[in-house]
Amino acid sequence: MPLLLTAFQYRFDRDVDAMARHLIDGVTLGWYTLGTDLLDGAPPSLVTELTGGTQFSSTPLDGFLITTDGSPPTRNTITPQSAVEQDFEWGYVLRPDGIEVISVRIQAGWGPLVPWDTDPRTRFSDHPAHWAFEKPLPVIAPAHPVRPAKPAPGTASRRNTTRR
Repeated sequence: MPLLLTAFQYRFDRDVDAMARHLIDGVTLGWYTLGTDLLDGAPPSLVTELTGGTQFSSTPLDGFLITTDGSPPTRNTITPQSAVEQDFEWGYVLRPDGIEVISVRIQAGWGPLVPWDTDPRTRFSDHPAHWAFEKPLPVIAPAHPVRPAKPAPGTASRRNTTRR
């Protein structure tokens, strides 16, 4: 969650469509790892606080997957049933007003909507009783002027795609 919030606030300049294009449309299959390159543009002190100084690159699944019949791998649609079968714990839906958290472990499934302006250093919990997020530190102002998030022109399918 901190990586996605920071990426939205700094690398993607609060543009949810640009973030969705990169994270969802910009890869053939999906991601093996989301890396610290998503923190580009964030203040160095915030990056260090979130990562402890460790740097690693995002890695798409392309080239990692091999099908048993030799056919090219295809992107799959995550459903509540397939998420359980594939041992996913979390999914995220990029919404115009925040990240909707989906938990396979929580019986209700749908969790909170975390607003985009949430401080990435916020302590997050997977327990529903803790979903009133406490901001331990003030939100850091971006180094460049912030334009308001773009309004959604309608429901785009990529905003309703969940990723682990």
